[in-house]
Amino acid sequence: MKKSLLLAVAGILAGGTIATAANLEGQFSVSPVIGGYTYDTGQHLDTSLIYGARAGYNFTKHLGVEALFDFVNTDSPTRKDIHMYRYGGELLYHFFPDNAFVPYLAAGYAGLNFDDDSMDKRTQGAFDFGAGFKYFLNDNFALRADVRGIFYKLENPFGNYTNSNLEYTVGAYIPFGGAKPAVQPVEPPPAPAPAPVVVEPPPAPAPPAAPTAELTVAPVMITQGQTATLTWKSQYASGCDIQPGIGPVPPEGARAITPETSTTYALSCSGAGGTATGSAGVTVVLPPPAPVMPKAAERFCGKPSVVVVEFDTDKSVIKTKYDQDLNVLGTFLKEWPKAKGEISGHTDSVGTAKYNQKLSQRRAASVKKYLVEKFNIAPERLTTEGYGESKPIASNKTKAGRQQNRRIETNFTCD
Repeated sequence: MKKSLLLAVAGILAGGTIATAANLEGQFSVSPVIGGYTYDTGQHLDTSLIYGARAGYNFTKHLGVEALFDFVNTDSPTRKDIHMYRYGGELLYHFFPDNAFVPYLAAGYAGLNFDDDSMDKRTQGAFDFGAGFKYFLNDNFALRADVRGIFYKLENPFGNYTNSNLEYTVGAYIPFGGAKPAVQPVEPPPAPAPAPVVVEPPPAPAPPAAPTAELTVAPVMITQGQTATLTWKSQYASGCDIQPGIGPVPPEGARAITPETSTTYALSCSGAGGTATGSAGVTVVLPPPAPVMPKAAERFCGKPSVVVVEFDTDKSVIKTKYDQDLNVLGTFLKEWPKAKGEISGHTDSVGTAKYNQKLSQRRAASVKKYLVEKFNIAPERLTTEGYGESKPIASNKTKAGRQQNRRIETNFTCD
């Protein structure tokens, strides 16, 4: 199927020399499409043919919208003829809309559901994004090809999991309506006026040239104790002087300076034609104070730290009342972008050791998910580990002790 799609795309590109149409503002369109649909491996569904239709409208020649409908008849290892429907809309942004070949980006949202009892038959919200192109053969017909990634979540007892499916189609794009841009007439340039006849007067004696003076400094801002460079040059001058603190200098040169405070330097150059001046200033700032490690860094850097988030027995759901300490941890990770380390989960001794290890891993994963989603922390900075009931910090013989053992710890390194 993929090989056929590639051959179809190559055929579109090969016919490029005869097309003249383009993507127009105010244009309506319909598009029948066909292609392939590949499911995320976790769904255990076969790659199958997809049949679909699109109906669109261009607000401008760049920006358009399309309503969509897709149908797939697929199989699983245990079931046949599982029907999937997808219906929704997409926003399209077209590049080079005045050409015959018009690539575009697309993103949208749709409802998605299966009609088989072995699947979750509830309608799922599915986001999609991808790319495609239209190739106009004439004003009334174009070929199109599209690729989309489709993402939606399914629920299970251990949490929500995102499925990532792939849709790839080819089809026809049938436009109607739309206003073509008016062709602006090209006016010929005006004829040049005849050049006037100018009688040059005899040249007057040239007066002495006025001197020039140019002074620059780089960099214009330094930290106290650093060095900047003054550079100057002049023309038609017999002598120059720079103040404060430098004195007479040649008409052109450079000199290193280390001022203690912000200073404006003045250049004065004199010659037969008069005097010229220039100036340049350097700003001197105090060195920044040594950084003070905040309390959050003292708590989390280079040593284990218990995060105040406890769990009910046999649960990995984070309660809202424990958001405060998790937010302290998330703020620390935002302010220390190179900090990285482990989030470890722990349980009490209720249940088997094997089950508690898995439960503690889920608790650590719940905290990582909270930090990644709410504070946009890069997932690769955080590792998770479940230690089950192997590392208690209180007695498991009491209710209060078991509550303390159902906990989260962190151990970060900070550069």
